[in-house]
Amino acid sequence: MTKKLVFTLCLLFSISFGFAQTKSELEAQKSEKQAEADAAQKEADAIQAQIDALPGWKKGAFGVIGGSLSNFNNWYAQGTPNSSSGNIGINFNAYANKLEDKYFWRNSLTVNLAWVKLDDKDDPNDNDSFQPTSDVFNVSSLYGRKLSDKWAASALAEYRTTILDNFNDPGYLDVGIGFTWTPLDNLLVVIHPLNYNFVFSDSDTIFESSLGAKIVADYTRKFGKIDFKSNLSAFLSYKGSDLSNWTWTNNFSYTLWKNIGVGFDFALRSNKQEALNYALGNYNPAAVPAETLPTFDNVDNDLQTYYTLGLTYKF
Repeated sequence: MTKKLVFTLCLLFSISFGFAQTKSELEAQKSEKQAEADAAQKEADAIQAQIDALPGWKKGAFGVIGGSLSNFNNWYAQGTPNSSSGNIGINFNAYANKLEDKYFWRNSLTVNLAWVKLDDKDDPNDNDSFQPTSDVFNVSSLYGRKLSDKWAASALAEYRTTILDNFNDPGYLDVGIGFTWTPLDNLLVVIHPLNYNFVFSDSDTIFESSLGAKIVADYTRKFGKIDFKSNLSAFLSYKGSDLSNWTWTNNFSYTLWKNIGVGFDFALRSNKQEALNYALGNYNPAAVPAETLPTFDNVDNDLQTYYTLGLTYKF
């Protein structure tokens, strides 16, 4: 009996030692292969950087799709126990850049759309359809003639509006000339002291076109599986700060499998003309004394924000 027990213990010890040795060997092999893969990825990134530096067209697109749906029946803990709700958000970014030794031509498109709905099943008169919330459309074209490796004389046309509600009301078209500075391969800074901001709107008493300066800063970078893009577009009106505006958008995308990943977009905006237009929309001028209506002097120009979180697909 003792011999059998000793033999069994020796056998179990041998199996455990052999398994531990095999696991250690496998982990060592895995580390070696991972190091080889990291080195290969660095070489691939270096080659891609050389490809990106070659003259010619560079095109690309990626987007974010986020959404959720929910349904409640007899959920008495909330004010509307029988309801269904949902939200859908879509963000699309595309670019087409022609980079040559003596000039460049950069074109970009950004679209961000979102809808939300809340259907109270106990209220037959409520609106149960999806209502648009976020509504952004921006397209720009920048042409530059190189003066040096870092500086170029440039001309910019940028148009932005909404497309779900009130298309081109308001709509903004910036057209100007000046200089473009590229201190880094991934950073572009546009400085146009001569720029005209055309504003299209039915409310001519609020929205007004003016002459001013245009400043754009765009940073685009790829870190392995992470794509990042940040863009600041600002117009500084020479007629006063009431007619100035700026928008800062940021896009993140992490590739999980093939071209599919997760993404996060957020943006900030300040536009006093839009703030006043919205404030006046909540008043009935016929029923309110004119001296109590909001004006540029007293309107709350709150910071505008939006964000979208969801799945991404790289085209």
